[in-house]
Amino acid sequence: MNKKNRNSELLAPVGNMESLYAAVQNGADAVYLGGKLFSARQSAPNFDYEELKAAITYAHIRNVKVYVTVNILIADSEMKDALNYVKFLYENDADAIIVQDLGLAYGIKDIFPELHLHGSTQMTVINREGALFLEELGFNRVVLGREVSLEEIKSISSTTHIELEEFVHGALCVCYSGQCLMSSIIGGRSGNRGRCAQPCRMPYTIMKIGSGSIQEIKTEGKYLLSPKDLNTIDYLDKIINSGVASLKVEGRMKRPEYVAVIIEKYRKALDYGVKSITDQDREDILEIFNRGFTKGYVLGDFGKNFISYDRPDNRGVLIGKVAKWDKMYMYIKLFDKVEKGDGLEFQLDSGRYVGIIVNFSKNREELLRIKRIKGVKKNSEVYKTSDSMLIGKARESFQEERKKFPINMDLNISVGDKIKLSIDDGKYKVDVYSGGVVQRAENISLTTDRVVNQMDRLQNTPYYIKDIKMNFEGQGFFPMGGLNKLRRDGIQELNEKRELLNFRSEITDEEYDEKLEKLMSFNKPKSKKQRMSVRVSSIDQFKHINLNKLDRIYIGFSEDIEDIFKEIKKSGKEGFLYTDKIVGEEGLKDLGKNIELLQGLIDGVSVSNIGTLKYVRKYNIDIHGDIGLNVFNSLTVKLLKDSGVKSITLSPELDIKGIDEICRRSSLDFELSVYGYYPLMVLKHCPMALIKKCDNDKSCSDCRFKRGYGLKDRKGKIFQMIRNNKVTEIYNTVPLMLSEEVGGIFKSGVNMIRVDFTVEKENISRIQDAFFSISKNLTDKEDVLHTIADLKRNGITKGHLHRGIL
Repeated sequence: MNKKNRNSELLAPVGNMESLYAAVQNGADAVYLGGKLFSARQSAPNFDYEELKAAITYAHIRNVKVYVTVNILIADSEMKDALNYVKFLYENDADAIIVQDLGLAYGIKDIFPELHLHGSTQMTVINREGALFLEELGFNRVVLGREVSLEEIKSISSTTHIELEEFVHGALCVCYSGQCLMSSIIGGRSGNRGRCAQPCRMPYTIMKIGSGSIQEIKTEGKYLLSPKDLNTIDYLDKIINSGVASLKVEGRMKRPEYVAVIIEKYRKALDYGVKSITDQDREDILEIFNRGFTKGYVLGDFGKNFISYDRPDNRGVLIGKVAKWDKMYMYIKLFDKVEKGDGLEFQLDSGRYVGIIVNFSKNREELLRIKRIKGVKKNSEVYKTSDSMLIGKARESFQEERKKFPINMDLNISVGDKIKLSIDDGKYKVDVYSGGVVQRAENISLTTDRVVNQMDRLQNTPYYIKDIKMNFEGQGFFPMGGLNKLRRDGIQELNEKRELLNFRSEITDEEYDEKLEKLMSFNKPKSKKQRMSVRVSSIDQFKHINLNKLDRIYIGFSEDIEDIFKEIKKSGKEGFLYTDKIVGEEGLKDLGKNIELLQGLIDGVSVSNIGTLKYVRKYNIDIHGDIGLNVFNSLTVKLLKDSGVKSITLSPELDIKGIDEICRRSSLDFELSVYGYYPLMVLKHCPMALIKKCDNDKSCSDCRFKRGYGLKDRKGKIFQMIRNNKVTEIYNTVPLMLSEEVGGIFKSGVNMIRVDFTVEKENISRIQDAFFSISKNLTDKEDVLHTIADLKRNGITKGHLHRGIL
């Protein structure tokens, strides 16, 4: 199915009003921004209610759309407030809402069916089925995962009707968005709640983990998880031709001047073609901010072409090197000119960077003398990290109205009558009348030139006069102040017409309250049998599992899979095929083959992605919604139940209060992990590629570096890594262990506790036995106490059960 041709939208990031002006005046077709609440960039200034109104008005008058981010996971205790906020946005004509939370989306479509919904990249949509799932729910657009390739975009575009949005410039997450728990688990600051502390920008060391030994592996740099910035300006034609409807620039936390420069360059490329981009344009893009640039996964970059391994922040552009010094000064040989106010940066012996502001200008090849900085070596490279002229020019670009729209004016001026002014912008027409009538002229009469002069005073408006007509009857006089007021009144009325882009049905407060009450009503759940499940990730782990001491088992590997499920079937226990958080199109085909192979042997399939859920629904089989679906509230449960899900693993970011809120509102089987090494990150990137010098992921299946390695952080903690199916998972340094909380978890309404085995090679039987006994309330058995004590001795975490998240 082919989409209609449409001009690709240039979508700009906006963190405050100045950034909005910068985006609009430099050519953005649409902007995305967040309020003070429920936004995934809580560190940005963001917009309060009055600022949101002003932003939407400003943008709409200038024919620019406004998409508002409500793109975090929403707890049950917050859902009414979140929907009240959406009501405010609906009433104030926001063009679309960007959401991550499936439950919030469910509520929005139920109460505000005319409001456009955009699926955030946090929804981890990476394949056709994921896009179709959102399309069926009524979404108008999806922001694809940054890992999706150009060919995959073409496939999605050609088989769906939903609009596709793609990142084209700015900072990148190294993890699949929506699947990162690293900041959350380590520091309690959840990326799924807009509070990411960016642990990916920290230094790490690769460690080889052997039997009883750990060895450091040397790498060129330490920032092994820190991506370069995306820059696709020279490849926009390819991206547009793949079927992308919206080209998204990242940067809600960037300064307005950054927004101005990047949007101006991308506007130029869209309007005049990528060949119009000059070397100076590319230099400006570099100078405004860069961590080094990558074309991204969308265009095939990988490994060292993707990661900024030597530093995680703005590196600027090389401007010179330290040529010599004396006791007081050092002298920099310049490769290009510097201007007063430019920022320069030097690297010290310690590896730290120090910056200065230049107080005078110097030309290329000249020596720039500055006070000597302790720790800077001779021949050290010097980088310009701030260009005063570029920033000044960028700032000027949004100080005055540059985005102008043509209007036609028609004036009827008749002695004894009020002046009638008609203004037409091609879409709207307004008529206004003067406050007083035209007097018969005694000395000075109105002339065409005098009237045009007053009507043309539009400098601080988004309009210019394309054509003006006047009809005079008699020699009249009218004060210039009155003409000015007439013009202002006409422009104000035209603005008010242009403010409203979306003509949606009104929802009264009574209708809203009634719909909200109905939406938030839930049936009281029935009592459910308490059970235990186990997940294993390898055949070696399965060999240590006692099928008599579990109720359900998830198998997450493919070796001898038919024989294993026959054994499970014979035991009378539930056997579920476990699927990963990331399953591409080829992976879905393999999954389909396995489901068909195992028909009659498996009881269901566990899914961690909405694309996998959509795919598996065509088989007549039970579906378990797993951890990757980020189930954080009761409306998400309701939506998933409507989508065919029979049981659910709750989000590990929920606290006990949030768990209780969900469980008392549904009769579905709820599962919570009580043991296991958290998968903190899920990556297309492979840190080992920086050692192997891989520039693609074609040889992953045969790679000897897939297991047995980890990342050591600054505190000496080691995070184990496993690569499988071209995806790397990074696990927590210590396991989750909720042995003492099982009773309270069952009391909250969870009826199935889960034990997850991922990186474990030993003590598997002991751990299973201990938790099985705990599930049967046999907590004082001696072997149970010993096992728990041994686990605690090596370090554990209780996750968010009691502390919650920011």
